[in-house]
Amino acid sequence: MTNMGLLVSVFLAFVRVGAMAFGGAYAAIPLVEQEVVTNAGFMTYDEFVDLLALDEVTPGPILINSATFVGMRVAGVPGAVVATLGCILVPCAVAISLLFLFRRYKETSLVKSIVLTLKCMALALIVSTMLKLGANAIMPDAVKPDLARGAYAAAVMCVAFYLMHWRKIRPLPVMLACGALNVVVTLLGL
Repeated sequence: MTNMGLLVSVFLAFVRVGAMAFGGAYAAIPLVEQEVVTNAGFMTYDEFVDLLALDEVTPGPILINSATFVGMRVAGVPGAVVATLGCILVPCAVAISLLFLFRRYKETSLVKSIVLTLKCMALALIVSTMLKLGANAIMPDAVKPDLARGAYAAAVMCVAFYLMHWRKIRPLPVMLACGALNVVVTLLGL
C-alpha cells in the first residue's frame, strides 16, 4: 500500500471509530479494536492491549490518544495527524449539530428515549470491554492458562479496585503501585 493509501486507510478507520463512538472513550474501545486489529490489521491484539495501558497513563482523552498512537505507529507523524483528525471530525460536526437540536427539543419524549438508549448502549460496551480485558489479564494464553499468573492478576485487580473504589485513592498512584509491584515480582522471578 502506498504511503498516501495508508494515510487514507488510517484516516477512514478513525472516521468510522469517531462516527460510532457513543458513550465516551471506554465504550469506543471495542470499535477501535475492531478497526485497528480485526479490519485493518494495523496491530495485533497484544499490541492493542499494550496501547490501552499506555492510553491510561498518558494525559489526555483516551480515544484521541489511541488514534494518535496508532497513526504514529502505522505512518509516523502524518499518520498521527490524520488519525487524530479522523477521530474528531465526525464527533465535532455531530456535537455542534446536536447541541442546537437538543436545546430546542430536550423535553420531548423522543429525545428522552434516545438519550436513555444511548446510556444503555454505552454501559453494554463498557461492560463488554471490561470482561474482555479482564479475561485477557487473568488468562492471556487461553489454550494453556497459567493459573498462578491468572490468580496473581486477579488479586492485583481486586486490590486495585478496592483501593480506588472504597478507599478513594486516585487511579494514578494505584497504577504506579501496581506497576512497581509487577517490576518487583518480575525481578524476583515469582
